[in-house]
Amino acid sequence: MCGITGSFDPHAGRNTQDLTGITRRMSLTLTHRGPDDMGVWIDPSAAVALGHRRLSIIDLTAEGHQPMVSSTGRYVLTYNGEIYNHPEIRAELKAVGSIAFRGSSDTEVMLAAFECWGIKESVLRFNGMFAFAVWDSVTRTLTLARDRAGEKPLYCGWMQGAFLFGSELKALRAHPAFHAEIDRGALALFIRHGYVPGPHSIYRRIWKLPPATILEIDAASDQSSFRPEAYWSAEAAAVDGIRNPLPPGDEAATDRLDAILTDAVEIRMTADVPLGAFLSGGIDSSTVVALMQKVSTRPVKTFTLGFREAGYDEAADAARIAKHFGCDHTEFYVEPAEARDIIPLLPALYDEPFADSSQIPTYVVSKLARKHVTVSLSGDGGDELFGGYTRYQWAPSIWERMNRIPAGPRLALARLLTGIPYGVGSAVSGAVNALLPAAAKVSNPGDKLQKLADLLGAESPKALYLNLVSQWNHPEMLVRDAQEPPTRLSGAGDWNTREEFLNGMMLLDSLTYLPDDILAKVDRASMGVSLESRVPLLDHRVIEFAWHLPHNLKIRQGVTKWLLRQVLYRYVPRELVERPKSGFGVPVHVWLRGPLRDWAETLLDADRLWREGFFNPGPIRAKWAEHLSGRCNHSAQLWTVLMFQAWLEAQGGSEPPL
Repeated sequence: MCGITGSFDPHAGRNTQDLTGITRRMSLTLTHRGPDDMGVWIDPSAAVALGHRRLSIIDLTAEGHQPMVSSTGRYVLTYNGEIYNHPEIRAELKAVGSIAFRGSSDTEVMLAAFECWGIKESVLRFNGMFAFAVWDSVTRTLTLARDRAGEKPLYCGWMQGAFLFGSELKALRAHPAFHAEIDRGALALFIRHGYVPGPHSIYRRIWKLPPATILEIDAASDQSSFRPEAYWSAEAAAVDGIRNPLPPGDEAATDRLDAILTDAVEIRMTADVPLGAFLSGGIDSSTVVALMQKVSTRPVKTFTLGFREAGYDEAADAARIAKHFGCDHTEFYVEPAEARDIIPLLPALYDEPFADSSQIPTYVVSKLARKHVTVSLSGDGGDELFGGYTRYQWAPSIWERMNRIPAGPRLALARLLTGIPYGVGSAVSGAVNALLPAAAKVSNPGDKLQKLADLLGAESPKALYLNLVSQWNHPEMLVRDAQEPPTRLSGAGDWNTREEFLNGMMLLDSLTYLPDDILAKVDRASMGVSLESRVPLLDHRVIEFAWHLPHNLKIRQGVTKWLLRQVLYRYVPRELVERPKSGFGVPVHVWLRGPLRDWAETLLDADRLWREGFFNPGPIRAKWAEHLSGRCNHSAQLWTVLMFQAWLEAQGGSEPPL
């Protein structure tokens, strides 16, 4: 795991000293991602520069130093990630040619593969997580690529004629050509989702390279366009799996998933440094730890974070799981003040506005694990692949019940509910609440009046889904002079059956929420403390297999992740894992009314909001007042605004309205 950066300026050459100094400054911003070594490679004749920060995991010797040049000198690579099947590729390369390897790193194997098969064909053979940039000195082409699931980040774009790239935005900001201009459309997307969906970034002209794509840049590249080429497709995997479901047989399906997951876990346990796992006690992380212990000859090191607040603690459950497996378990109970002390670090840590409040405990548990290991496996991805989110069960039911009301009267009712004052809203919204299935009912309908109105106003299943995954349903009311750009989540959906609805939600979550929220959260938190995180459930073989599963192997009689549970039950008694999940969060709603109130009030000051030029203060101040009153919990919406405000403050100021 490392940090990469660099630049390509085909129309304006720079001397060796300038390029070296610039690239060193860019690389130094990523020291936390790679504290063990730094490298810079330049070709002043092409004005191309590659930078690297190394966290040594495989081959700790100097033979793993990057940027690395291929044996013929044609390719130069700067790379972040791990190729888990590099031993098999190494053996294959040795069999097809007389290749002499200097060391044991996967980086050297990648370069040999490029020499033998070319870049695109090689990427198709890689099983791993990666983001890399490789310079081809023959074709004078810079190629960027990112792994299939989007585990490793890569930002890129043109600034003043120079193409810049890096693992994090801070590396790009260190280049003299970088000009920071906030993209108001991306800000509107952030206000809706709590993260900036790819391929957008918070800055204009800077993009996130999408997962499973390759981008080639040369002197003739069109600086006004961004056209990565897909080398693998989650959508194609979904279509193929749905058309060709597994044959009936619960036991056979369990056997196959057990075998695939065991191998996915085992190949991710290869490291020349200490290794462990995050353990929450839930289905996903418990399955990963079970399979780690299955293939390990020593107790697996596991790490759990505990909270003393009721409803937020799973440490005791995780401890029982760890004891059952015989793990070397470490748990740490974090006090509220300690967790809150992380908040000032968030803007620099996440480097882009990011508002999933579980970012706080994720950072704390990463910091805990780093005291003992350099690599940690996690259970991320299980919800999206195996039907774990509750909305997968009740969103189709909501739509079916809503559709019993003709569209005209239903939309009229939605408009009526939107205008009802809070004081009389409980009775009316309570009646609307009766339309919802039991799992979707809200405990205080008065607090959810606007949410209920938005649900009723959805004109299609996809619009309903977008509503459910939005923090603010009307971000254009908040962000001044902004037009929300289209994304994968935009537009009407044609999910005509319950099965199509479920498949559509799971696919969109895998393409958006998973890479841009979940994986971004884990990457920044872990790399912020120089810890490598690996995700076995996102092995592309697991992803492809999961799409072949019929729905009743994912959700059966109200039980989510049914097949994944069957694998886990082979290694742990059901009673240890069959319990309601608490979630990995912190009580932000309480903190905002207490110890964080002054901090939040400063950032949400109406004059400040207006002066900075990005937000209309009215809707924000209304939410803030309702939240402080205790009548409503608007912490998710407020946290989104607060995280942008804190990020903006860390960047050094405001921008006048357009």
